[in-house]
Amino acid sequence: MADPTPQMQSEQTLRNWQKIVARYQVPDARRSVWQIVNTLVPYFIVWALMILALQVSYWLVLPLVVLAGLLAVRIFIIFHDCGHGSFFESRRANEIVGFITGTLVFTAYFAWRHEHAIHHASSGDLDRRGHGDVWMMTVSEYLNASPRERFIYRLFRHPLNMFFIGPMVLFLILNRYPVKARRLREVRSIYYTDLALIAIFVIMSLLIGFWNFLILQMSVLLVSASLGVWLFYVQHQYEGVYWQRHNEWNYAEAAIQGSSFYKLPKVLNWFSGSIGYHHIHHLSPRIPNYNLQACHDENPAFQIKPITLHESFRCIRYRLWDEENNRLIGFGDLRRMQPEPIGS
Repeated sequence: MADPTPQMQSEQTLRNWQKIVARYQVPDARRSVWQIVNTLVPYFIVWALMILALQVSYWLVLPLVVLAGLLAVRIFIIFHDCGHGSFFESRRANEIVGFITGTLVFTAYFAWRHEHAIHHASSGDLDRRGHGDVWMMTVSEYLNASPRERFIYRLFRHPLNMFFIGPMVLFLILNRYPVKARRLREVRSIYYTDLALIAIFVIMSLLIGFWNFLILQMSVLLVSASLGVWLFYVQHQYEGVYWQRHNEWNYAEAAIQGSSFYKLPKVLNWFSGSIGYHHIHHLSPRIPNYNLQACHDENPAFQIKPITLHESFRCIRYRLWDEENNRLIGFGDLRRMQPEPIGS
């Protein structure tokens, strides 16, 4: 019998993906604790430096704000892993660390965990959109929408709103209310997080002044929220992405083909907690962030075409899903497809 070809081996690997990823799913408490230390300690040091620099000039603060924002993205990854139960073996440890890190990034642990779990269970499914994803219309939905709905959608998908205004609204306002939370524990987690944030604002205002703290915190939040939303956007809005109707949807295919491999420079990969290996993460959310690269590198079947930092900026143009041709398109593509006026 002939030896299996690389393609056959890859297909066999994908069929057995659950067995393959199992050995990467075991959290290492020492690595997890070290990641907390090498993230939170620098974060608080940078905060101290920002407070000192603000006494001189805000221009001295700006580079520190960027650094703090990058560290906040890494804090969110720790929070994110806790939400998947992948950071520690202990559920209680995940909940405690998740609450603390979630508060630092303005996100309630239990409410976010529930919504994000739905995102993982439905990512790439056209019939189950609307949970923890970026609002996306199909071409037919957009063409059948009212002028008002089209205007709102275009406003939402504008880069200024998507990556700057929207993230601030999400983390500052929408995360403060139980809009989608249904269970009592989720609702409580939002209010407990809000109370913790109020306490932080009161304490820091007493220590350095309300306006000083507000300027620093809002600056850091703007950087971290914008970067975080950008990462999430590129992970699910790129050329060749997977979207299918529910009756044709497949979990493994949606993970590998519907989540990108965002190949970032090493320093950015560190700050983003290797979340660029997003296809691996969607295949198995129980893999701690520090094991994602090993799972990718050691299994050829999981090694999909990467998106580089330079290439990722092309993703901004995507606005709609063209079901007929299985591709993302921009509004310019739609105009070329529909030469008659479409109310744009």
